[in-house]
Formats: sequence, C-alpha cells, structure tokens
Amino acid sequence: MYKSSTKNIFLNGENIYLRPLEIQDVEGNYIKWLNDEDVVKFNSHGKFPLNSHRLKGYITLSKDSKDSIILAIIFKKNETHIGNISLQNINWVDRNAEISFVLGEKLFWDKGIMFEAGQLLISHAFKNLNLHRIYCGTSSQNIGMQKLALKLGMTKEGERKESIYNNGKFYSIFEYGILNK
Repeated sequence: MYKSSTKNIFLNGENIYLRPLEIQDVEGNYIKWLNDEDVVKFNSHGKFPLNSHRLKGYITLSKDSKDSIILAIIFKKNETHIGNISLQNINWVDRNAEISFVLGEKLFWDKGIMFEAGQLLISHAFKNLNLHRIYCGTSSQNIGMQKLALKLGMTKEGERKESIYNNGKFYSIFEYGILNK
C-alpha cells in the first residue's frame, strides 16, 4: 500500500477523505489495481495492460478536465491511497454526471468505504455543483456494485442487454440513478 504524500483534503469523511489524484500516486499500488483481474473484473479497466507512462498521462489530463472530477480515496488511519471515485461525463447543461468507483486495496473490501466515499461525492455534486442527477452502470454480474447503488439511494432504471464482453461472454449492464430532490 502507498502512503499519501500530502493531505490535500477536498472532501472529508469519518474514515476517509477524498483528494485530487497526484502523479506520486503512480509510485504506489495504483497500477497494480488496474492490472489486477479481481479488482477490474467488472469495469472497463483491465482490457489492456496499464503502465506508469499511461497512468501519469491520465492523472495529468484529469487535473485539467472540465467534465470530470477524479479523486483519490485516502484511509485516514494510515494515510493510505486505497481507491478512487469520480464524477465523469459531467453535463453542465443537463446537470447530470456518471459516478464511478474502484477500490483497489482488497483489505478494505466489504468495510463500507465506498458507501462513505459515494455519500461524500454525491452530496458534493448536488449541493455544490448543482447537479440534478447522478447515474452509474454496472455489469449484471457485479452484485456488490448493485447493492452499493441501492444503498446510496439510487434506483434501478434499466438494462442494456449484452452490452459488455468479458471472458468470452456477453453480459448486461444494469443502470442506476438518483435525483437531487
């Protein structure tokens, strides 16, 4: 695991805080997560091998993005970068965005970390960015993400049949969303 180099806190929670990604994050386990079959089993990462050059480019581009906010999840107790959360495809006219999660450090799986991170970012999106809708899609096989979406107050909105190809099979993507009431 990689200890975070700075405490550039953007959103602060009870067990975690969210901060912008840093180039130094590449020195930790970040690359390993995105090349780990278990971690990327249900998302778009892992289709092609990732190296430090490509990851540094991604981090650099993310800092100047006008349509995404990509944040590192830092576990407060030991200042460790354990995953990322992001708002992507932010549509400022229609006031919606896609939320995305990756929890790379397996020791933190099933501990409520992504729920806490999701609450922080969704609250920020609604209260500070004035977004109206947050949505996500996940593989029909990703039961953990489906449970997380529901726990975050999202409702299942639909299904894109056989729209993801993984390990020789097509799977559906379940769509979830939440409105700012």
